[in-house]
Amino acid sequence: MKKAQIVIGLGFGDEGKGITTDFLAQQQPESIVIRFSGGQQAAHTVMIDDKKHVHSSFGSGALRGLPSYFTEHCTIHPVFLLNERKELMQKNGNAELHIHPLAKVTTPFDVWQNRTSTKNLEHGTCGKGIGATMKRHESPYKLFAADLIAPRAMLIEKLRGIAYYYGFMDKEQVEEAVNDFLHAVDKIDWKISDYKYLNKFENLIFEGSQGILLDMDHGVFPNVTYANTTSKNAYEICRLLKIEDIEMYYVTRIYSTRHGSGWMSNEKELKLKNNEEETCIFNEYQKDLRLGDLDYDLLNYALILDGAYVTETKKNLVITCLDQIDEQFKPENIKQEFNRIYGSYSPYSKDFKPIF
Repeated sequence: MKKAQIVIGLGFGDEGKGITTDFLAQQQPESIVIRFSGGQQAAHTVMIDDKKHVHSSFGSGALRGLPSYFTEHCTIHPVFLLNERKELMQKNGNAELHIHPLAKVTTPFDVWQNRTSTKNLEHGTCGKGIGATMKRHESPYKLFAADLIAPRAMLIEKLRGIAYYYGFMDKEQVEEAVNDFLHAVDKIDWKISDYKYLNKFENLIFEGSQGILLDMDHGVFPNVTYANTTSKNAYEICRLLKIEDIEMYYVTRIYSTRHGSGWMSNEKELKLKNNEEETCIFNEYQKDLRLGDLDYDLLNYALILDGAYVTETKKNLVITCLDQIDEQFKPENIKQEFNRIYGSYSPYSKDFKPIF
């Protein structure tokens, strides 16, 4: 019987999905890690002994040696992917990446749109082209992973069309951007595989992106992400593959975080300790990482929302960064029953342990 483990953030992102995925990868080394939302904007940090890697274009099992799979719900950027691939290989990680034919491809023109649009900057952007890519795919100017292995002349015409879509009229500028993009495409051995490829594995680890409170259907608009960050996509894939043994891992820090603009409850200045390995402290487009007390009402809200997408499954809760503040987690404030509650006391997955 195949099994699936789904990792979901309960907040606005930065909850600890990377370390949780690494924890599961350590237990199930023959698994594959599947990204089912978001794309190259992820910054999921994994630390193993003296090695550290921030996973964006690969699943967070890659440093431990697991292959990665990006579904049709994800975006990929060949240039960003190529750069991270080089870093990962230098650390002896697994750079094997299979991509669904209908995964959406981000171009340099999408990144430009994200970084220069006044509306994007006002509503919040990570500057990696995700939102622009998803919005463009509502138009006829689409670009899928399968297009990266299409006849070269066809790919070039599609790229020129996307430049036109955004209003790029300078031919020299367009060709330079296209050539840089194609250079990265040529450096990668593309493995374009549909969902049948996943039947090779007995255990699938689904790694979420961002958090439920940024979901495009459930977050506070307009400060949301252009993705379903609940279990919706992962659960649909499990049904497609006829997987019934599903276990949930819901993740939150012991305090609240939000990177970027938008509403946040309980925001305050917190004095943290042991946070030297924090990855997302500042971003040119999102600015500083915002902090606040843990809002149990929001946790319960997020759990109710995700429960609408999953049937009866085993459910676990993961509390990370327990070593960073003196606050104790209060399980009595959570209305959902869990099979197990884990605590994380360092940046290393080896320091996970059941606490309730």
